[in-house]
Amino acid sequence: MTGRPDKHLPATLAEFSRAVHAGNVVDAGSGAIRTPIVMANSYALPADPSSVSWSGTDIPLYTRNSGANQLGLQQKLAALEGAEDAVALASGVAALHAVFFTLLRSGDHVVVASVTYEATYRLLTELLPEKYGIHATLVDASDPEAVRAAITPETRLIHVEAIANPTTAVSDIAAIAEVAHEAGALLVVDSTFTPPPLLRPIELGADLVVHSLTKYINGHGDAMGGAVIGRRDLVQLVKNDAMVDVGGVISPFNAWLIMRGSVTLPLRLRQHMASAARIAEFLDADPRVAYVAYPGLASHPQHNVAVRQFSHGFGAMLAFAVDGDSETQNRFVANLRLITSAVSLGHDESLIVHVGTEGARVAHYPEEFKRFGHLRFSVGLEDTDDLIADLRGALDATFAV
Repeated sequence: MTGRPDKHLPATLAEFSRAVHAGNVVDAGSGAIRTPIVMANSYALPADPSSVSWSGTDIPLYTRNSGANQLGLQQKLAALEGAEDAVALASGVAALHAVFFTLLRSGDHVVVASVTYEATYRLLTELLPEKYGIHATLVDASDPEAVRAAITPETRLIHVEAIANPTTAVSDIAAIAEVAHEAGALLVVDSTFTPPPLLRPIELGADLVVHSLTKYINGHGDAMGGAVIGRRDLVQLVKNDAMVDVGGVISPFNAWLIMRGSVTLPLRLRQHMASAARIAEFLDADPRVAYVAYPGLASHPQHNVAVRQFSHGFGAMLAFAVDGDSETQNRFVANLRLITSAVSLGHDESLIVHVGTEGARVAHYPEEFKRFGHLRFSVGLEDTDDLIADLRGALDATFAV
């Protein structure tokens, strides 16, 4: 596949222009101005293939190494994050595992946020310690000094989420990057809740950024993928180990779908965040709501860090609970008519899920999460007034006398 490559685009392109054009190639065969779906699992070799690296990742050779759609998506992701390189993998969890599998060895130590995605929590507190002798210390990542205090001579890596799933605690990326690099450790940031342009952790000192592409970057709830983005030397290691030799590659079709969805990411984020801000204020003002956790609210514990760190907004993920027990939370969700009860986030439609007070991770949650459980709410692209009306109607029905 040849044509106009992404590298010829001006380096000064604005946000929206980068999202539209980065990584796209005019197809030489058909003249199509969008890279088509290339479903082949093998590509034609040169006349003399004796010098070809069978594990090479820079040209289409075998789709487990790299395919045309994956290469384009990786160029776009690197451009969006302002990074040197990216690797696209089969899922967000595949991306997380790829980082840990590639960069950690037996005896290494990891400092990890005590509030984090469930798969991350299990990888670092159960699977990697039991199988490979890799040890992790859980810390309150909203406190850089707690991160510093947890570092040992064996600390190889620090892993945090920019906005924690599900409590919305905010990590000060620049401060933690300084702590990590003073200790000779790498900083990896899961930025799934905070895609660009909301946040670019690389600019704040992170070495690698992980995304579940399934969420905001795809944005339409119809494809699964993950990415590791950052320094070229580190990303190449991930490509070699976790993509080529473990085989966690993204499918061409999913790469194409995510590439298509990513074009509208900056525009979608504007609507997501504008609605989330209004909804957070609405819920916060209603006495039937027990609490609201959203970094844009002045009452949020890390609001000042969020104001400094997020220049475009505060994301579109809320955690809240209505005033009542688990049955009350379920009744509230059942009374919603527009908002969908389902897992995942970052879709075009608003999604809500009720999570109770059971499980090992709950011990690290704020007291109100332990008391009421929480409703994780991913604010979608519907009209803001319609979403508020749906929430108000569900509250009225739930607390009807």
